[in-house]
Amino acid sequence: MDFKLTAESVQVRELAREFAETEVKPCVMKYDEAQEFPIEIMHKLGELGFMGVTVSEEYGGTGLSYVDYCSIVEEISRVDPSVGLSLAAHNGLCTSHIYNFASEKIKEKYLPDLTSGRKIGAWGLSEPTSGSDSASLKTTARREGDCFVLNGTKQFTTHGSVGEIAVVMALTDPSKGKNGISAFVIERGMPGFFTSKKENKLGMRVSDTSTMIFREARVSKENMIGNEGEGLKQALQILDADRIGIAALAVGLAQDAFDAGVKYAMERMQFGKPPGEFQAIQWKISDMATKIEAARLLTYKAAHLKDYGNRISLAAATAKYFASEIAVKCAEESVQIHGGYGLIKDFPVEKFYRDVKLLTIEEGTSEVQKMVIARNILSLRDSFGNF
Repeated sequence: MDFKLTAESVQVRELAREFAETEVKPCVMKYDEAQEFPIEIMHKLGELGFMGVTVSEEYGGTGLSYVDYCSIVEEISRVDPSVGLSLAAHNGLCTSHIYNFASEKIKEKYLPDLTSGRKIGAWGLSEPTSGSDSASLKTTARREGDCFVLNGTKQFTTHGSVGEIAVVMALTDPSKGKNGISAFVIERGMPGFFTSKKENKLGMRVSDTSTMIFREARVSKENMIGNEGEGLKQALQILDADRIGIAALAVGLAQDAFDAGVKYAMERMQFGKPPGEFQAIQWKISDMATKIEAARLLTYKAAHLKDYGNRISLAAATAKYFASEIAVKCAEESVQIHGGYGLIKDFPVEKFYRDVKLLTIEEGTSEVQKMVIARNILSLRDSFGNF
């Protein structure tokens, strides 16, 4: 396997790194303390072509590979994981769902605003009573003439209060259960579409997480994505791919937490020498470095498989599960290396420690990833136990 990036991919990574250092880094704590969505940064990301990374140029995207997309998410997340999360959610959920499954008319209508960053995308699947069990959602969409009328609540929606274009899953035929779920494009301002609670979170405080409410919200039948009853199938495919982006986010967070720990271990003096000269600290650094590299390889393997049209469910779940758990460990170990300073907001590891926990929950918990991994492995075995 050739691990060398193309010259274009190297340029993309360097551009993302430069943007993160110059545009994102100076504002990290300002936005975090205020829990303010960084709309100006998102617009600038759109100007760079980073809000429609894998969408073709026909719809205003940049048409880059999934490997490029992961490198962008990783570099942004090294500086601010919450901006990386918003970038990943916009690209990997709403925009990707429309691009991969919607009609040509819907694509032409909505994608240019999304890929340019002029409008932010939201994606509504989770509900108060259905998180990991997404098939048990309760939001309904009943047919009335040329419209569907939506009623229900979507909870923990990334960009729920700032998103102007949302993809929402709802039951069009409750009698069919999961096979009666359909997907719709909803616009901010539609009658009956409200935003309720904006969550006050432990971490990822810059990325907006809110509740969307639908009360007799009318949407044209033309805004259905794909065919009726295909919504959950579409959503699961979108989640598969987006898990690779979340894995890249986790790698970026873990890498910067590691870098901060190494820097502190070399500069701080304890008992007359830097902590990095003590074996206990060296072992932490060795473990982190090895696990981050493994997480990165799993992530980019999954991205490579997607770029070449291969099945990604197993690879994506494996990458997301491993990378997110490793990111939690690296953030914790870096705080430990910093000692008391690891709890102080003047040091970046404090924020990494708060931000990182969401990664073992977002786009399917670690427990869900284990289920996906096991089911894929068992279904891939032949009668002799071979793959």
